[in-house]
Amino acid sequence: MKNYKLALVGATGVVGRTALEVLNEFDLPIQEYVFLASKKSAGNKINFKGKEYIIQELTENSFDNGIDYAIFSAGGDTAKHFAPIASQKGCIVIDNSSAFRMEDDVPLVVPEVNPDDALNHHGIIANPNCSTIQAVVPLKIMNDICPIKRIVYSTYQAVSGAGKQALDDLRNNTCHKFPHPINNNCLPHIDVFLENGYTKEEMKMINETRKILHKPNLKITATTVRVPVENSHSESINVEFEQDFDINEIIFKLKSAKGIIVQDDLQQNIYPIATHANGHNEVFVGRIRRDNSVPYGLNFWCVADNIRKGAATNAVQILDWLIRKEN
Repeated sequence: MKNYKLALVGATGVVGRTALEVLNEFDLPIQEYVFLASKKSAGNKINFKGKEYIIQELTENSFDNGIDYAIFSAGGDTAKHFAPIASQKGCIVIDNSSAFRMEDDVPLVVPEVNPDDALNHHGIIANPNCSTIQAVVPLKIMNDICPIKRIVYSTYQAVSGAGKQALDDLRNNTCHKFPHPINNNCLPHIDVFLENGYTKEEMKMINETRKILHKPNLKITATTVRVPVENSHSESINVEFEQDFDINEIIFKLKSAKGIIVQDDLQQNIYPIATHANGHNEVFVGRIRRDNSVPYGLNFWCVADNIRKGAATNAVQILDWLIRKEN
């Protein structure tokens, strides 16, 4: 098996540091690592897998020395500039930002859902939005059993998804990141409002779900809410199917699926919660029940660590799948 050279762009950020943890957990045939960040962080040191590395400044020459893959966790503007440069030099980029997600020639990939899409890349593969990733993992299983007609998303998203300043606001009861205090509040406002009345986050979920599930005309609506929880997003998802379904089959398939942990024992008050999901790579699913307000409806609740499965883990899983496919 070939030994690979991997670059991690944005190595000092929250997602970058988590990607290091995930890479340490995965047994990947990577012989050499390069850690890249802004000029401000260049020169700092990282200890990884028993070796000390010096963080290098990200420049247009950073990909000149035969880097096979790069995981970008450095924001949209950085990705837009440097990812095409990296790909032109033969490096396959897995990007965590929203810069390329809806580009027609850029695959948007969740390995448990649409891994083969990753093969149709032109040097760049996009990691979906964190809230979309955890939703489509169980939705793919359901859609395979019975075609989905409509989805209603209601999300309860952790403050860590908005960065360090947002976490500081929650912990210190300050108000620097959000238009209102997040402490003791739920804010139905993630990203900017658009002319259609939705937020950009809500439209990301709608459009990305359609692309990942290969259902461009799927009816979807979403309300995304920031809640005073430090980490792990929770989502209430309502699904309407084209025809009747066997709920026991859906539960059985969810329990059998890779990357999903079903927690659904109501007699014991067992259902997914944020503190259970923290530090895990799986999507936790529970409260699975029929929606009797429509002929073929179902409700479920899912929770996942938004920094891990919602970003770093999904990117490493894409890398793992590509390497395994190559070998």
